[in-house]
Amino acid sequence: MRQVRVAIEPALLGEHRPEVCWSWRLLLTGIGLPWREVPAGDPSCDIAYVGDPARAGGARLVVLADPERWRRPGLRLGGIAEGVECPHPLYQGESPGAPLVEVVDGRLLCRRDLLFDLFWLVTGQEEAHWPTDRHGHLLFEGTGADPPARRLPRLALASALGVFLEGRLTALGAGPPRARWPRGRRAAACVGHDVDYPEVIRWLEPLRIVRRRGPAGLAAAVAVLTGRRTHWHFDSWAADEKRLETRSAFFFVARRGSLVEYARGTPDPFYDVRSPRFRRLFRRLAGEGFEIGLHASYRAYLGEERLAAEKRRLEEASGVEVAGNRHHYWHLGPRSPESTLRLHERVGLRYDTSLTHERYAGWRRSVSWPFYPFHRGERRQLATLQIQTAWMDDHLFGHRRHNPDPPRELLEGLADTAAEQGGCLLIDVHDYVWDEVLFPGWRSAYLGLWRHLRERSDFWFATPGEVAAHWIERDRLLGERSQGLTG
Repeated sequence: MRQVRVAIEPALLGEHRPEVCWSWRLLLTGIGLPWREVPAGDPSCDIAYVGDPARAGGARLVVLADPERWRRPGLRLGGIAEGVECPHPLYQGESPGAPLVEVVDGRLLCRRDLLFDLFWLVTGQEEAHWPTDRHGHLLFEGTGADPPARRLPRLALASALGVFLEGRLTALGAGPPRARWPRGRRAAACVGHDVDYPEVIRWLEPLRIVRRRGPAGLAAAVAVLTGRRTHWHFDSWAADEKRLETRSAFFFVARRGSLVEYARGTPDPFYDVRSPRFRRLFRRLAGEGFEIGLHASYRAYLGEERLAAEKRRLEEASGVEVAGNRHHYWHLGPRSPESTLRLHERVGLRYDTSLTHERYAGWRRSVSWPFYPFHRGERRQLATLQIQTAWMDDHLFGHRRHNPDPPRELLEGLADTAAEQGGCLLIDVHDYVWDEVLFPGWRSAYLGLWRHLRERSDFWFATPGEVAAHWIERDRLLGERSQGLTG
């Protein structure tokens, strides 16, 4: 596999080398091409990222760099959010009808700084401008960009940008790229179950059912009150997934909460992973090929020792190494998600799945590929892989008004995007929603999507941990065949 030779504007490397190199690595790794950094003006370069085409050397693809945008990365950008209806959904609104890439003097020239756009999207620059709710969840409503903005996560624009450039590079003879997924599959699919309320409080849960469903839930509430219905559905989930020839991850909260804490604003679940019942469950799940992951508690983001203690407690109780995590309530630390992501590498997590929107389906940070996040404060790549969760069950139920498209159309649209981009479709289905009487439609939405993916036959099915292991190894192999773009 031939290296793609990349030449970069020296002034950008002097001021913004960590940011620029991380962005190129993310882009080329996602595409699947090894690279070699060469000096600006090198006659052998394939890509020139420069401010002036005269300094592009022999590059066949020239991306014009905009140093001013790199100096002020927090500024809001135009020409992205407006693009949800255009034929190519990346950019429209700057010059109507102007091509994104055009042929000038025998080479492809892009007059917009696409690399900065990728950096801006994937590091969440826009998020600083959005309001949040009390849990730190981002809100699009009332920002002036809604309703189009709520659909943007479904487009995964950063990955779309990568696929766009992949096509141009392949046409220039840079390919073939390294396959993204095993067995010739176009995309990956995996599921994780948040284990929040596997053991009901029999006097409390009926009240929650009536609140959720009104009079229609009275019979179900009585069934829970009398013990005829429970939330303990691990065997049922396992049976369903075995029939679909898949295995999921179960994310357990290792910190035991209480009703008093819940009332005071710390909504952690009430079960104890160290109890004999859970220890037996862990042995059974692991023995059948299901993954056990950590569901970090609501305030685990407050310190390394808190998160490390939860990971150790779950590993001791389960008898397996915990590789992956998902934060309860997606609670990454509202003011600084990257500070929480940094904790993941410190406690030894291989992957995390928490950079997600609570209210809106799609890929937060616009990436359908797994990726290593960038810590802007420390100006470096973090060591824990991020796999974005694209759909949570509650998007179609509790947050239905924020996702008004027909459910099947929305879910199959996410599958189409993942396949088009060679991405990963990771979904989150809570442990307790298996019961169609208590939660009508929740389980069937997931099973319907998975049957659809099976019928397509272009998805690789794996646990989130297997997806992470594959992508980490793929990243390592591409890195071994590459030179430069470090810093």
